[in-house]
Amino acid sequence: MPIDPQVRALLDQLASAGAIPLVRGSARETREHYRTLAMARRGDGYRPEPVAGVADHAIDGPGGPLPLRVYTPAVDRGRVFTFLHGGGWVVGDLDTHDPVCRALANSLGATVVAVDYRLAPEHPHPAALDDTMAALAWTAAEFPGRPHVVGGDSAGGSLAAGAALRARDAGGPRLAAQLLIYPATDPTLRQPSMRDNAEGFFLTGRDVAWFYDRYVPAEHRTEPVIDLLHAADLDNLPPSVVTTAEFDPLRDEGDAYAERLRAAGVRVEHVPAAGLIHGYFGFLGLVDAADKYARVVLGHLDGLLP
Repeated sequence: MPIDPQVRALLDQLASAGAIPLVRGSARETREHYRTLAMARRGDGYRPEPVAGVADHAIDGPGGPLPLRVYTPAVDRGRVFTFLHGGGWVVGDLDTHDPVCRALANSLGATVVAVDYRLAPEHPHPAALDDTMAALAWTAAEFPGRPHVVGGDSAGGSLAAGAALRARDAGGPRLAAQLLIYPATDPTLRQPSMRDNAEGFFLTGRDVAWFYDRYVPAEHRTEPVIDLLHAADLDNLPPSVVTTAEFDPLRDEGDAYAERLRAAGVRVEHVPAAGLIHGYFGFLGLVDAADKYARVVLGHLDGLLP
């Protein structure tokens, strides 16, 4: 189907404002640009979705203090969710993904623990994944007995998938489900959508390559937690919800990862978002189709949890 007209209008606005391309030379410049776009996306008169509480913490992480932000839902249904933000492992922070965390908390009735993991290139792989595992362990200890979900968007989805592998192999923490929102799973960059959607839909193929170059050296890209699509053993992973976007360079690798999970005997709910682009969870409240598909995705996840 054609690109969603509301998304098309947003892309045209970004282009006319000079906000494209996303990558702006250095990591610092790209971080500042991404943060500006994320905050501006909320619009005039923006009011954050109400939750029962938001509290910032710092735990002992592998590289020093690791900031976390804990969201208490308006109605607590006894679940907990460790969330990893997107941004190519180079950009993004607790503030850029605050609206998503609030939506997750209230939609699922879950306490959400958002992780401000270390960013590349200052902290290349495996720093972000090591931080993720420290946050998972803290969450499991802090909220014992709750069904525990790990999830994230884009690079955060890749971290969540890698964390699920590590947790399985290490014997815990036990995970009830994983939520992979347009995840990066193929560092070879050879999927057809990496070519077909390489330009014109905000995230470009060149952007993806730039992020990988800063996150992980070439000699480590065959590791199972990086090359999830080809190198990872996917047996005995938790039930999974995977969503992809039609006009996304990462579409095909996300679709293929969902199929690999299913072939390994994992229960999978796969939601292809027609007409949308990478980052559509960031358009909640702005794009009707983004709201619609997010409800479907979170409805599937809700159905997997006790």
